Amino acid sequence: MSVVRHQRSDTRRRGRVSTSMRTVTDWPISGPCLLILSVLALLPAYSLQASTLGERDLSLLSSGQISSLVSFPDPVRNVDPSNPNSHLSKILIPRVADTENNTIVREYIISTLKALNWHIEEDTVMDNTPVGMKRFTNVIATKDPTASRRVILSAHFDSKYFSSYPQNQFVGATDSAAPCAMILDLAGALNPLLESRKQRLDDGLEDDEDVSDTTLQLVFFDGEEAFNMWTDKDSVYGARHLAETWSKTYIAPNSKRRLLRPSGTTQIDTIEHLILLDLLGAVNPRIRSYFPDTAWLFDGLISIERRLAESGAFVYADEKDNWPSFFTPRTGSEHTFGYMGDDHVPFLHKGVNILHVIAEPFPRVWHTLSDDASALHIPTMRRWNLILRVFMSEYLNLRPDDGHRPQIARKSNGELGL
Repeated sequence: MSVVRHQRSDTRRRGRVSTSMRTVTDWPISGPCLLILSVLALLPAYSLQASTLGERDLSLLSSGQISSLVSFPDPVRNVDPSNPNSHLSKILIPRVADTENNTIVREYIISTLKALNWHIEEDTVMDNTPVGMKRFTNVIATKDPTASRRVILSAHFDSKYFSSYPQNQFVGATDSAAPCAMILDLAGALNPLLESRKQRLDDGLEDDEDVSDTTLQLVFFDGEEAFNMWTDKDSVYGARHLAETWSKTYIAPNSKRRLLRPSGTTQIDTIEHLILLDLLGAVNPRIRSYFPDTAWLFDGLISIERRLAESGAFVYADEKDNWPSFFTPRTGSEHTFGYMGDDHVPFLHKGVNILHVIAEPFPRVWHTLSDDASALHIPTMRRWNLILRVFMSEYLNLRPDDGHRPQIARKSNGELGL
């Protein structure tokens, strides 16, 4: 990774968090890593907005249940750029915020999830940017809006703005077309399991107080990329608006949610964790743990990766399962290193617990025209899909042997697909 490239105006921030003073200061990183650009704001004290459940044991799946998730649906089909009908192919176009292509991708995401009977909301804001006023629209998809809590899986769907040709043809394969395609793949894979669990809750076969009452919410952020230089104001446009909106949106006492919260509960209070995917899809990513509150979830990812590897699930085509782990084991000191500026930061400042799943060092193709389909590694993306399927199933206490069956959805063109 070139130090010179990371000194360009599209550089992201990286800060150091002092948990004793709750301040953030710039610090240099040795080697080919990020240039520090600015000082982050004071972190607020954690309050009712932190996860209500905290650290707990994940509901481990049996080998048979894992095998069910691995085998169906095909974990490659929707992340294969050579398949013109894959989620990835539909997203892998220039899609700068407030452009026609951005709208095309947003509408594809919405239609895909509507076909699976997810509840869709769009959060739109007009904001001033270095290139004028722009419209940003986040997509929020919730499987069970009546649930009292939610875990958010998220990524940004916009691509980096460049003013001149050919740079304006940037498609951002790892940043973040592939993560968006992975999330859509997960929605299709877990949809029957989520519906089966909701039916058990509606029939009174499971206790509402159990973790199973937590629903899965998918958020596709718009406007993550800076138009000029990454600053607090020129970045994460959609995420900043959504975090602020949810922090001021109170749940009415007559809410249809199964579990009513105390008076004064906001939308942001009902978030258990926000999991953000970014810069994924290239071979041999290195993923670190950044926050002590979600270190146990990070360890859960490591456990799932190990169990999948031991089961032989990662063997694909002619690839041998001898790659290094995606995850850098925790040492305890990394939590003083802080975090990258990304869509999670406005939520972090509101007290939401964050699991940031981002490759660091960044892929070598970052913010270059080479971040296209050629930068992606299908066995790696397949591996991510399997890890996410097991991870969210164990987090949500799903039962792959109870309802994991083919899901037939009618596409907008009338074709049938899984």
